[in-house]
Amino acid sequence: MSRRSLLATTAAVASAIGLSGTAAAAERKATARGASTLHLAPARRQVAALRTGAISSRALLDQLLDHHAKTNPGVNAVITLDIEAARAAADKADKHLADTGRTLGPLHGLPMTVKDALETKGMRTTCGSTDLADHVPDTDADVVALLRAAGAIIIGKTNVPTMCQDIQTSNPIFGKTNNPFADDRTAGGSSGGPAAAVATGLTSLEVGSDLAGSLRLPAAYCGVYALRTSRGASPIVPTRGHIPRPPGWLTSSDMITLGPIARTAADLDLLLDVIAAPSPADGAAWSIRLPKPNKTRLGQYRVGLWADDDHCRVDAATRQLLDQVAAALRKAGASVDDSARPVDFAASDLLFTRLMYATSSATATDEAFAGEVKAADKLSDDDPSALYLKSRTMRHRDWARADEERQKLRAKWAAYFTTHDILITPAAPTAAVLDQTSVPTAQRYITVDGEKRSYYDQTAWINLAVPAGLPSLVLPVGKTAEGLPMSVQIVGPYLSDRTLISVAKLLAPVLPAAPKAPALTA
Repeated sequence: MSRRSLLATTAAVASAIGLSGTAAAAERKATARGASTLHLAPARRQVAALRTGAISSRALLDQLLDHHAKTNPGVNAVITLDIEAARAAADKADKHLADTGRTLGPLHGLPMTVKDALETKGMRTTCGSTDLADHVPDTDADVVALLRAAGAIIIGKTNVPTMCQDIQTSNPIFGKTNNPFADDRTAGGSSGGPAAAVATGLTSLEVGSDLAGSLRLPAAYCGVYALRTSRGASPIVPTRGHIPRPPGWLTSSDMITLGPIARTAADLDLLLDVIAAPSPADGAAWSIRLPKPNKTRLGQYRVGLWADDDHCRVDAATRQLLDQVAAALRKAGASVDDSARPVDFAASDLLFTRLMYATSSATATDEAFAGEVKAADKLSDDDPSALYLKSRTMRHRDWARADEERQKLRAKWAAYFTTHDILITPAAPTAAVLDQTSVPTAQRYITVDGEKRSYYDQTAWINLAVPAGLPSLVLPVGKTAEGLPMSVQIVGPYLSDRTLISVAKLLAPVLPAAPKAPALTA
């Protein structure tokens, strides 16, 4: 499509999206000034430029592909590209806009990647497993279908650990994804590829998945925003087509959620609008209308602050960061309570662990599961392997009782949120830890202020929200002395997803800015 043809459609598109002639002209001028780097702009700016015809989808895609060629070899975040299909889709989007003056949807012509755990029709989806190395789905995951229906162009897939079963990202097919700030640090997992891709400008938006912090830990380590969406009896973002479970399964773990990753809080909102939707089976009768925030200033919020805890101590830099957050909130006039606790941290962590192990057993083979049952029955409760095996093989009666504990935990959180609007906590005990891909899992550990700690302490804070199905947002704030990004977590009541995004928008300007990855500034 020619530049002249694109500009000819601008008036019609501006009318369709509610832009005045003056606003549309201003948008075109702003875009023209930074057209050569538009691929590194936030998604909202990219979408606005595509809508007004200030840039074509094909031109934006080609910019992005040039950036991939320069940047991705050093980070290994994007592991599959389908350039031919992406260009065909971009050309189709451009033609539609030229012919009709209308966009395909809120993400019209936007090139983006998706996590390699989400099935994509006609594009290899491996979830980092050699067993799925040649798996090319014939249908999209439900959330991918929503992206395409909104006009997004899926250009490729981002890296994950094998079957999403690690909190750093490496697998035998594609190797390791590097942290965008330091090669010796982990990008986190399992959404390490998605978070690193967003951080380095390889995509402006991503969809990650989160059971045990898999969405938010990588975001914290890579210095980007991420939202774990609310989950009740059903998730607010459909999960069918996420691996694991295996290809063809219709169900997912009862604690897993999908959510947006972006470089700005506003972009989280943009993507949430698209992916918060009922499953296709429920779409004929159900709709999801998340409540809008009812406060417009930080000073109106009643904020809980949980800066540290004996169950999972954080390092000095993180404690200092939480002090800065508290000071900024008080200066803004917010009410800050740093003493009340919604739940017992250790008890919540144990319940989460039991439920996580229980749901993970669904895909075990009959033979393997029978062996685990026999082994579990022989163990005493204080055996080091007991928690894992007895949780994976718990009887339905035991699971029902654990689920009752979960409902009581949800009630405790709900009671807390009658007197507090949000809770702010650390996202992790430290900034990104050293990568340990070459270290056997049983020998891995992290170091917190010089003390050796459990490898899995990395996710303890962000797993607080999981068993209760609460929304949780990771907000990048400040940096360590070494220049690594730091983050905090914002937790809210069930279905307060939009409120958390609004709070992040209000908080970001009054807190130290997180660093940008070198790939964004080179």
